[in-house]
Amino acid sequence: MRRCRALALVLAGLLVMTMGSFAFAQDTLTVAMAQDAKTLDPHGTNDMASNTVMSQIYQNLLVLTAEGELLPQLAESYEQIDGKTYKFTLKKGVKFHNGDELKASDVVYSFKRALSPKGSAVSSYSSAIDPDGFEIVDDYNVIIRTKEENTPFVASLSHVGFGCIISEKATEAAGDDYGQNPIGTGPYKFVSWSKGDRVVLERFEDFAGPKPAAKTIVIRAITEDTTRTIELETGAVDIALDITPNDLKRVQDNENLNLLRKVGNLTSYIGINTAKAPFNDIRIRQAISMAIDAEGICEAVFRGVGTTPKGPFSPGVMYYASGLTGQEYDVEKAKALLKEAGAEGLKIQIWTSDRKDRIDTATFAQAMLSEIGIDAEIKVLEWGAFLEGLKAGQHDLFVLGWIPSVPDPAFALDACFSTGSVWNFSRVEVEDIDALLKKGKTIPNGEERAKVYAELQEKLNGYLPWIYIQNNEFLVGTRKTIANLKLSSNGVNHFYNVTFKD
Repeated sequence: MRRCRALALVLAGLLVMTMGSFAFAQDTLTVAMAQDAKTLDPHGTNDMASNTVMSQIYQNLLVLTAEGELLPQLAESYEQIDGKTYKFTLKKGVKFHNGDELKASDVVYSFKRALSPKGSAVSSYSSAIDPDGFEIVDDYNVIIRTKEENTPFVASLSHVGFGCIISEKATEAAGDDYGQNPIGTGPYKFVSWSKGDRVVLERFEDFAGPKPAAKTIVIRAITEDTTRTIELETGAVDIALDITPNDLKRVQDNENLNLLRKVGNLTSYIGINTAKAPFNDIRIRQAISMAIDAEGICEAVFRGVGTTPKGPFSPGVMYYASGLTGQEYDVEKAKALLKEAGAEGLKIQIWTSDRKDRIDTATFAQAMLSEIGIDAEIKVLEWGAFLEGLKAGQHDLFVLGWIPSVPDPAFALDACFSTGSVWNFSRVEVEDIDALLKKGKTIPNGEERAKVYAELQEKLNGYLPWIYIQNNEFLVGTRKTIANLKLSSNGVNHFYNVTFKD
């Protein structure tokens, strides 16, 4: 009897150990980010939250690695035939999540759709393509032509929204509901989306690439910064994006967590609607700029993380002009400019999304503007409503950030400052600026192109559509059980390389 009882205890112990080992085995990766996606239609948005989710679902002809290297992804190879003509050879046997094989016709469909009104969010990229410049050689070879020589075009194909390839059959079948029913060729397929809460993705077993470790990815939208950190501490999430400087030390000092840091190409700024009176008066813009202590805000809000910019894009972007002097802070000059413009006692609004750092930036700016007699009301909007409001153009000032998808100045400037661009929230319409933006795209890399972008940076500094606040550093917290997460300088991270460890 004793031997039976002893054997039972041993078996019970083994069962507990076995159950424990199974309990540790992890097949779900949970990620927290600061905002919910807006849509999962790649042609319908160009915000970081949506792009982060979509980068797990879709693939592009070319991809930009975390190290900044441009590599073929759905393309087996590509060649530039002449200044405006590119031929792409597709990998064979690549399947969409609906089981259909990727063909050259899907590539043409994807780019034609990006050129259509449905692709307005990526128009700053798609506008380079000649609408009549597509040629399907066969199922696996396709030719794409640009309207004119376009130096950054090849790199633009790595942009998540513009460059990803979608299924013609699935997209047409879904119609207007496609943004909630995405079909890609990526390592994860869409399962569900609870708006404002989470997106659930499942590993695509027919993926034409290495099998990801996680069977399921849950991407949660947790807008409150400290809540994201708490969820990371408790193990409710494995990865927390957008760790704030306030929580940096908290994550760094926790023995169960790792803090990852990556110098990014994001420029955070306070934008001004230059098309709306009285902000169409350069004196008003100068007064607002001089009243705002950008370095002080950067230090107070970001706690020494990142640096105060001197121009419209970061030093990590090609052709950054290192000799820029930055924007002047002078309260007395600001008061004098307002008086000269007859705009004393001005009442304005500062719009912001519900991110804490942006609310804090708006709050500091509000206090600084009050010192020169400007009464600024802060209007906090949910992310989707914020973007739609900016597109409608009814705002005065707004707090936002812009990050180029690849470190080329065309991507840093065109979308934000080209006349008519959907992302030109400052409503910049300046003939000289438009001409330089066009020239910068159509000349080869070299000294002449560098001079064009140096002139553009100077002109934009003088025109004052933005008050520069911070060039960023991405802070991401992970559980120590997470390995192989490589951060990107554009903020759109791939989670399919992540592995788990004891």
